[in-house]
Amino acid sequence: MALIVLYHCYLKLWRPKIVYVIGFILSLVIVLALIPPLRKLAIRVDFVDRPTSRKIHKEPVPHLASIAIFLGFMIPYLILSNHWDLEMAGIIAGSLLILGIGMVDDWYKTRGKDFPALPKTIVQVGAAVIVYFSGISFVGVTIPFAGHMVVFPDWLQFILTILWIFGVTTVINFMDGLDGLSGGVAGISALTLFVVAIAKGQTQSAIMAIILVGVALGYLKYNKPPAKIYMGDAGATFIGFMLGIIALDGAFKQVTVISILVPVLALGVPIFDNIYVVIKRYLNGQPVYKADRSQIHYRLLSWGLSPKQAVLFIYLISACLSLSSIILMLLSTSS
Repeated sequence: MALIVLYHCYLKLWRPKIVYVIGFILSLVIVLALIPPLRKLAIRVDFVDRPTSRKIHKEPVPHLASIAIFLGFMIPYLILSNHWDLEMAGIIAGSLLILGIGMVDDWYKTRGKDFPALPKTIVQVGAAVIVYFSGISFVGVTIPFAGHMVVFPDWLQFILTILWIFGVTTVINFMDGLDGLSGGVAGISALTLFVVAIAKGQTQSAIMAIILVGVALGYLKYNKPPAKIYMGDAGATFIGFMLGIIALDGAFKQVTVISILVPVLALGVPIFDNIYVVIKRYLNGQPVYKADRSQIHYRLLSWGLSPKQAVLFIYLISACLSLSSIILMLLSTSS
């Protein structure tokens, strides 16, 4: 009888904690182990990012970290997930589409060409649609004090879900402009979503978030200034895609009108910066997807900060917004 009680205590108290630790360590080790051979492969096949007038680096930098990032997430996710279902199938299928179109886009860039925005957008939206039909969606909001949930009509659930996943996928990619920037901001956001998922008792979302933290830290080992490898559009969009799903399947579940800001603040830097960039480009009559130097990191550089100072400053802002999201979640939970 005592052994049965101890076993149930293990299942309820310690097993989730051990799973989180294993997920973090496994993802970190996989990325750290895969990047060096992928870097050599990228150099051998000339899959490198060459300097341009818009970019900071002066020497060609290998791509292909996206493969390590993808496998560093997927292997622990498949091993540690406590259920294999339609949602998992949707996440895997959508992720493969995101990685595939991102690799094509990166290949064009290594050849000094621009991949058309339309097919890339269609594939990214298609990946979000697959996730929606797998069962992950923005269902509705709970009204404070009233105690009941307002369920959105199906068409609104569809639109909000697609906009959120596609939007987060895009904004994380737009942040990938300085060594260590996109990976660091993604790591801070993933850690925040992990804390939110833990607080809400959402084990599956917490596992996905902590795996993504390990992936981001492993990548940063080789991407810190001066970067030895880049993840390219394939890696950045994959990370953004997963962050969008984690927030949707975690922080947005049973969300109230107040706590709806929690995932938005957790991803605050890329979201708010890219809203500014899109509005600025639109008002100037520029294509929204046309790369320029209007993002926050380029503005900080133009104000006199060094690349390292700009990255650390953005880390600080991201950490403050993430802390604000956690405080807001705690306040909305206690009210």
